[in-house]
Amino acid sequence: MASALFRDIGILVARVGIGVVFVAHGWQKFFDYGVDATQASFRDMGVPLPDIAAIAVAAVELGGGVALIAGLLTSLAGFLLFLVMLGAFLIVHVDKGVFVAEGGYELVVGLGAGALLLAVTGAGRLGIDGLIGRSSGWGAVSD
Repeated sequence: MASALFRDIGILVARVGIGVVFVAHGWQKFFDYGVDATQASFRDMGVPLPDIAAIAVAAVELGGGVALIAGLLTSLAGFLLFLVMLGAFLIVHVDKGVFVAEGGYELVVGLGAGALLLAVTGAGRLGIDGLIGRSSGWGAVSD
């Protein structure tokens, strides 16, 4: 019983921590930089369909981050956020190098791995998914 509670608390901390980072990045794209500047930045980085991609990425980051924090549709949000980070890695960061390099990919790898882990584990019992009985995630195995 105690180990299940510790697991749920650990998942909650991970959801909130990762979710806050994604909310901040999505918010930044929509409201701090603005959509036009974000689209221009995506264009400069060589992102395909930059006008659409900028809005889609910002929406997934902002909405997915909120979903992770709430523990709502956690597996779907985690998977979509993983895909966004995979795209960022492949399109923008892979040729810049890892760890402390300008534009390095350590952040997108960490966030992507964390988002994928949450997609697989689910929200745990301390989220909306858990309250409605969908806390186990895509990678759950039956006992």
